[in-house]
Amino acid sequence: MLRHFPLAPRLKRMFTTKEASEQAQWHKLKRQPSENEMVHPANGEPGQDFDREFLDFVGDARNLRLGLATDGFNPFSEKNTKYSMWPVFVVPYNLPPWACTEESNFMMALLIPGPKCPGKDFDVFLEPLVEDLLELWTGVPAYDALTRKMFKLCAAVLWCIHDYPALSTLSGRTTKGYFACTHCDKHPLSYGLRSKIGYFGHFNFFEVNLLFNFVQLNLLFCRYLI
Repeated sequence: MLRHFPLAPRLKRMFTTKEASEQAQWHKLKRQPSENEMVHPANGEPGQDFDREFLDFVGDARNLRLGLATDGFNPFSEKNTKYSMWPVFVVPYNLPPWACTEESNFMMALLIPGPKCPGKDFDVFLEPLVEDLLELWTGVPAYDALTRKMFKLCAAVLWCIHDYPALSTLSGRTTKGYFACTHCDKHPLSYGLRSKIGYFGHFNFFEVNLLFNFVQLNLLFCRYLI
């Protein structure tokens, strides 16, 4: 079973008042870039890389940058009933940091209730949302109350927020066993340690100073155990 809530009409409503339209452009008009602090997702590397590659999209501050979040839960946990419900939320990250985390700005795009987890069929349930996002990528007509003019509203998903099991369900890749590391991918540095699996080589992704501090911390911990 699938319940689909169209995304475009709700994104258009973000520009129906002057106050809301100004807030939807905060990330570009009022955000103060900082090299040492990350006060907004737009300060991160994914946002900056996106800005450098898609100049036409960045040219209009009204174009929306979205985050996608999903996870499964059992709404009848107190009764110990086997049931799985997967809501899929879309969060606009053009807003100020204090507004991005407000529940009123979370938009439920899909709701997948059922006796079992969607599992490998999750991509089938995502199809209506993918169609909405493809339409928003090319642009939909919208009215801006701040300029009192029509414009083409575009949107793109830049971030996904979920835990490791949901990453496997959403992307289709494995997140357990010897190929659990998403950085190593097809060349894992994982070995069997009795009944467990040890992941080695993760130091490759550390900076030199951070690696040195991490090794010192491990030595101190070993001395404490001895």
